[in-house]
Amino acid sequence: MLKWLRHNLVVFAGLGTLVYMLAPNVVVFVFSFNDPVGRYNYEWAEFSDKAWTDPCGVAGMCDSLTLSFKIAILATLCATVLGTLIAFALARYRFRARGLVNSLIFLPMAMPEIVMAASIAMLFLSMGMDAGFTTILIAHITFCVSFVVTAVKSRVIGMDPALEEAARDLYASPIQVFLRVTLPLAAPGIAAGAMLAFALSFDDFIITNFNAGPDTVTFPMYVWGAAQRGTPPQINVIGSAMLVIAVLVVVAGQIVGRRNRAKA
Repeated sequence: MLKWLRHNLVVFAGLGTLVYMLAPNVVVFVFSFNDPVGRYNYEWAEFSDKAWTDPCGVAGMCDSLTLSFKIAILATLCATVLGTLIAFALARYRFRARGLVNSLIFLPMAMPEIVMAASIAMLFLSMGMDAGFTTILIAHITFCVSFVVTAVKSRVIGMDPALEEAARDLYASPIQVFLRVTLPLAAPGIAAGAMLAFALSFDDFIITNFNAGPDTVTFPMYVWGAAQRGTPPQINVIGSAMLVIAVLVVVAGQIVGRRNRAKA
Protein backbone atom coordinates (compact mmCIF):
# COMPACT_ATOMS: atom_id res chain seq x y z
CA MET A 1 0.00 0.00 0.00
CA LEU A 2 2.77 2.44 0.93
CA LYS A 3 4.65 1.57 -2.24
CA TRP A 4 1.52 2.23 -4.30
CA LEU A 5 1.06 5.63 -2.62
CA ARG A 6 4.67 6.61 -3.32
CA HIS A 7 4.28 5.53 -6.95
CA ASN A 8 1.14 7.66 -7.42
CA LEU A 9 2.16 10.60 -5.23
CA VAL A 10 2.58 12.93 -8.21
CA VAL A 11 -0.90 12.01 -9.48
CA PHE A 12 -2.49 12.76 -6.11
CA ALA A 13 -0.57 16.04 -5.85
CA GLY A 14 -1.79 17.05 -9.31
CA LEU A 15 -5.39 16.15 -8.51
CA GLY A 16 -5.20 18.05 -5.23
CA THR A 17 -3.86 21.12 -7.03
CA LEU A 18 -6.67 20.95 -9.58
CA VAL A 19 -9.30 20.65 -6.84
CA TYR A 20 -7.77 23.61 -5.01
CA MET A 21 -7.77 25.73 -8.19
CA LEU A 22 -11.26 24.77 -9.39
CA ALA A 23 -13.06 24.83 -6.03
CA PRO A 24 -13.72 28.63 -6.19
CA ASN A 25 -15.16 28.21 -9.69
CA VAL A 26 -17.50 25.50 -8.43
CA VAL A 27 -18.68 27.77 -5.62
CA VAL A 28 -19.30 30.61 -8.10
CA PHE A 29 -21.30 28.26 -10.34
CA VAL A 30 -23.40 26.89 -7.46
CA PHE A 31 -24.22 30.36 -6.12
CA SER A 32 -25.31 31.50 -9.57
CA PHE A 33 -28.45 29.44 -8.88
CA ASN A 34 -29.03 31.04 -5.49
CA ASP A 35 -31.89 33.39 -4.62
CA PRO A 36 -30.21 35.45 -1.90
CA VAL A 37 -31.99 37.14 0.95
CA GLY A 38 -30.80 40.74 0.94
CA ARG A 39 -28.07 42.29 -1.15
CA TYR A 40 -25.21 39.85 -0.61
CA ASN A 41 -24.96 36.48 -2.32
CA TYR A 42 -22.72 34.87 0.30
CA GLU A 43 -25.13 32.46 2.01
CA TRP A 44 -27.31 29.83 0.35
CA ALA A 45 -31.02 30.60 0.58
CA GLU A 46 -32.92 28.64 -2.08
CA PHE A 47 -32.51 27.34 -5.63
CA SER A 48 -33.50 29.72 -8.42
CA ASP A 49 -32.69 30.07 -12.12
CA LYS A 50 -33.74 33.74 -12.32
CA ALA A 51 -30.18 34.94 -12.76
CA TRP A 52 -29.60 32.58 -15.72
CA THR A 53 -32.88 33.48 -17.44
CA ASP A 54 -32.25 37.21 -16.97
CA PRO A 55 -28.47 37.81 -16.80
CA CYS A 56 -28.92 41.50 -17.64
CA GLY A 57 -31.42 42.05 -14.85
CA VAL A 58 -28.96 44.25 -12.93
CA ALA A 59 -28.67 47.80 -14.19
CA GLY A 60 -25.43 48.58 -15.98
CA MET A 61 -23.89 45.10 -15.81
CA CYS A 62 -24.38 44.10 -19.44
CA ASP A 63 -23.21 47.54 -20.58
CA SER A 64 -19.96 47.07 -18.68
CA LEU A 65 -19.65 43.53 -20.05
CA THR A 66 -20.10 44.78 -23.62
CA LEU A 67 -17.47 47.46 -23.04
CA SER A 68 -15.02 44.90 -21.70
CA PHE A 69 -15.59 42.70 -24.76
CA LYS A 70 -15.01 45.62 -27.13
CA ILE A 71 -11.78 46.65 -25.42
CA ALA A 72 -10.53 43.06 -25.15
CA ILE A 73 -11.23 42.27 -28.82
CA LEU A 74 -9.60 45.46 -30.13
CA ALA A 75 -6.64 45.14 -27.77
CA THR A 76 -6.19 41.49 -28.77
CA LEU A 77 -6.22 42.28 -32.49
CA CYS A 78 -3.74 45.15 -32.19
CA ALA A 79 -1.47 43.35 -29.72
CA THR A 80 -1.47 40.16 -31.82
CA VAL A 81 -0.47 41.98 -35.01
CA LEU A 82 2.23 44.06 -33.31
CA GLY A 83 3.47 41.19 -31.15
CA THR A 84 3.71 38.80 -34.10
CA LEU A 85 5.74 41.29 -36.15
CA ILE A 86 8.06 41.99 -33.21
CA ALA A 87 8.47 38.28 -32.49
CA PHE A 88 9.49 37.51 -36.08
CA ALA A 89 11.93 40.43 -36.07
CA LEU A 90 13.57 39.30 -32.82
CA ALA A 91 13.69 35.61 -33.80
CA ARG A 92 14.75 35.92 -37.45
CA TYR A 93 16.90 39.06 -37.73
CA ARG A 94 19.98 40.48 -36.04
CA PHE A 95 20.15 44.25 -35.56
CA ARG A 96 21.61 46.79 -33.21
CA ALA A 97 20.00 47.02 -29.77
CA ARG A 98 18.36 43.62 -30.29
CA GLY A 99 19.25 42.63 -26.73
CA LEU A 100 17.88 45.90 -25.39
CA VAL A 101 14.60 45.39 -27.24
CA ASN A 102 14.34 41.87 -25.82
CA SER A 103 14.79 43.26 -22.32
CA LEU A 104 12.25 46.03 -22.85
CA ILE A 105 9.69 43.52 -24.16
CA PHE A 106 9.83 41.57 -20.90
CA LEU A 107 9.70 44.71 -18.75
CA PRO A 108 5.86 45.00 -18.65
CA MET A 109 5.60 41.39 -17.48
CA ALA A 110 8.21 41.83 -14.75
CA MET A 111 7.03 45.26 -13.57
CA PRO A 112 4.44 45.43 -10.75
CA GLU A 113 1.07 46.13 -12.33
CA ILE A 114 0.30 49.12 -10.13
CA VAL A 115 3.59 50.76 -11.12
CA MET A 116 2.82 50.28 -14.80
CA ALA A 117 -0.73 51.54 -14.30
CA ALA A 118 0.46 54.72 -12.60
CA SER A 119 3.16 55.28 -15.22
CA ILE A 120 0.73 54.99 -18.13
CA ALA A 121 -1.79 57.22 -16.36
CA MET A 122 0.89 59.89 -15.80
CA LEU A 123 1.86 59.68 -19.48
CA PHE A 124 -1.72 60.28 -20.60
CA LEU A 125 -2.08 63.09 -18.07
CA SER A 126 1.07 64.82 -19.31
CA MET A 127 -0.20 64.53 -22.89
CA GLY A 128 -3.52 66.07 -21.92
CA MET A 129 -5.58 63.04 -22.96
CA ASP A 130 -8.98 62.54 -21.37
CA ALA A 131 -9.30 59.21 -19.59
CA GLY A 132 -11.80 56.87 -21.20
CA PHE A 133 -12.16 54.17 -23.84
CA THR A 134 -9.09 55.23 -25.85
CA THR A 135 -6.72 55.42 -22.89
CA ILE A 136 -7.86 52.01 -21.60
CA LEU A 137 -7.39 50.48 -25.06
CA ILE A 138 -3.86 51.89 -25.46
CA ALA A 139 -2.92 50.74 -21.94
CA HIS A 140 -4.20 47.23 -22.60
CA ILE A 141 -2.34 46.97 -25.91
CA THR A 142 0.83 48.11 -24.14
CA PHE A 143 0.93 45.23 -21.64
CA CYS A 144 -0.63 42.60 -23.93
CA VAL A 145 2.05 42.98 -26.62
CA SER A 146 4.72 41.50 -24.34
CA PHE A 147 2.75 38.30 -23.75
CA VAL A 148 2.03 37.88 -27.47
CA VAL A 149 5.71 38.37 -28.33
CA THR A 150 6.73 35.72 -25.80
CA ALA A 151 4.23 33.16 -27.11
CA VAL A 152 4.92 33.76 -30.81
CA LYS A 153 8.69 34.03 -30.44
CA SER A 154 8.95 30.66 -28.71
CA ARG A 155 7.03 29.13 -31.62
CA VAL A 156 9.06 30.88 -34.33
CA ILE A 157 12.38 29.83 -32.79
CA GLY A 158 11.26 26.18 -32.95
CA MET A 159 10.26 26.34 -36.62
CA ASP A 160 12.45 24.54 -39.16
CA PRO A 161 13.83 27.07 -41.72
CA ALA A 162 14.39 24.20 -44.17
CA LEU A 163 10.63 24.04 -44.83
CA GLU A 164 10.59 27.64 -46.04
CA GLU A 165 13.76 27.08 -48.08
CA ALA A 166 12.15 24.05 -49.71
CA ALA A 167 9.13 26.14 -50.68
CA ARG A 168 11.39 28.79 -52.23
CA ASP A 169 13.28 26.08 -54.12
CA LEU A 170 9.92 25.04 -55.61
CA TYR A 171 9.54 28.60 -56.98
CA ALA A 172 7.07 29.83 -54.39
CA SER A 173 6.92 33.59 -54.08
CA PRO A 174 7.68 35.25 -50.71
CA ILE A 175 3.96 35.84 -50.16
CA GLN A 176 3.14 32.20 -50.94
CA VAL A 177 5.89 31.00 -48.58
CA PHE A 178 4.51 33.17 -45.80
CA LEU A 179 0.85 32.28 -46.31
CA ARG A 180 1.25 28.56 -46.99
CA VAL A 181 4.29 27.63 -44.87
CA THR A 182 5.34 30.25 -42.32
CA LEU A 183 1.93 31.39 -41.12
CA PRO A 184 0.45 27.87 -40.63
CA LEU A 185 3.55 26.84 -38.68
CA ALA A 186 3.39 29.93 -36.48
CA ALA A 187 -0.41 29.79 -36.08
CA PRO A 188 -0.42 27.85 -32.77
CA GLY A 189 1.85 30.42 -31.14
CA ILE A 190 -0.15 33.31 -32.57
CA ALA A 191 -3.41 31.76 -31.36
CA ALA A 192 -1.96 31.15 -27.90
CA GLY A 193 -0.74 34.74 -27.68
CA ALA A 194 -4.11 36.08 -28.85
CA MET A 195 -6.08 34.04 -26.31
CA LEU A 196 -3.70 35.09 -23.54
CA ALA A 197 -4.02 38.75 -24.55
CA PHE A 198 -7.81 38.53 -24.60
CA ALA A 199 -7.97 36.94 -21.15
CA LEU A 200 -5.55 39.47 -19.65
CA SER A 201 -7.37 42.43 -21.19
CA PHE A 202 -10.86 41.23 -20.29
CA ASP A 203 -10.21 40.70 -16.59
CA ASP A 204 -7.72 43.51 -15.95
CA PHE A 205 -8.69 45.84 -13.10
CA ILE A 206 -5.67 47.77 -11.81
CA ILE A 207 -4.44 49.29 -15.09
CA THR A 208 -8.02 49.85 -16.23
CA ASN A 209 -8.97 51.60 -12.99
CA PHE A 210 -6.05 54.01 -13.29
CA ASN A 211 -6.84 54.92 -16.90
CA ALA A 212 -10.65 54.86 -16.98
CA GLY A 213 -12.83 57.93 -17.02
CA PRO A 214 -15.81 58.51 -14.73
CA ASP A 215 -18.23 57.22 -17.38
CA THR A 216 -16.11 54.24 -18.46
CA VAL A 217 -16.87 51.15 -16.38
CA THR A 218 -15.59 47.78 -17.51
CA PHE A 219 -16.89 44.48 -16.14
CA PRO A 220 -14.08 43.98 -13.56
CA MET A 221 -14.66 47.55 -12.33
CA TYR A 222 -18.39 46.87 -12.14
CA VAL A 223 -17.80 43.71 -10.08
CA TRP A 224 -15.54 45.62 -7.70
CA GLY A 225 -18.13 48.36 -7.31
CA ALA A 226 -20.97 45.88 -6.89
CA ALA A 227 -19.09 44.08 -4.12
CA GLN A 228 -19.27 47.27 -2.05
CA ARG A 229 -23.07 47.41 -2.28
CA GLY A 230 -24.00 43.75 -2.69
CA THR A 231 -23.15 40.94 -5.11
CA PRO A 232 -26.02 39.94 -7.42
CA PRO A 233 -26.15 36.33 -8.70
CA GLN A 234 -25.89 37.63 -12.27
CA ILE A 235 -22.19 38.27 -11.66
CA ASN A 236 -21.79 34.57 -10.83
CA VAL A 237 -23.67 33.73 -14.04
CA ILE A 238 -21.26 35.76 -16.18
CA GLY A 239 -18.25 34.25 -14.41
CA SER A 240 -19.57 30.71 -14.86
CA ALA A 241 -20.37 31.34 -18.53
CA MET A 242 -16.86 32.68 -19.18
CA LEU A 243 -15.35 29.61 -17.51
CA VAL A 244 -17.45 27.25 -19.63
CA ILE A 245 -16.51 29.12 -22.81
CA ALA A 246 -12.81 29.00 -21.92
CA VAL A 247 -12.98 25.24 -21.23
CA LEU A 248 -14.80 24.64 -24.53
CA VAL A 249 -12.16 26.62 -26.44
CA VAL A 250 -9.36 24.60 -24.84
CA VAL A 251 -11.12 21.30 -25.52
CA ALA A 252 -11.82 22.30 -29.14
CA GLY A 253 -8.16 23.22 -29.59
CA GLN A 254 -7.06 19.86 -28.24
CA ILE A 255 -9.46 18.00 -30.55
CA VAL A 256 -8.32 19.96 -33.61
CA GLY A 257 -4.67 19.42 -32.68
CA ARG A 258 -5.14 15.67 -32.33
CA ARG A 259 -6.92 15.46 -35.67
CA ASN A 260 -4.15 17.41 -37.40
CA ARG A 261 -1.50 15.15 -35.85
CA ALA A 262 -3.48 12.07 -36.89
CA LYS A 263 -3.68 13.32 -40.49
CA ALA A 264 0.03 14.03 -40.51
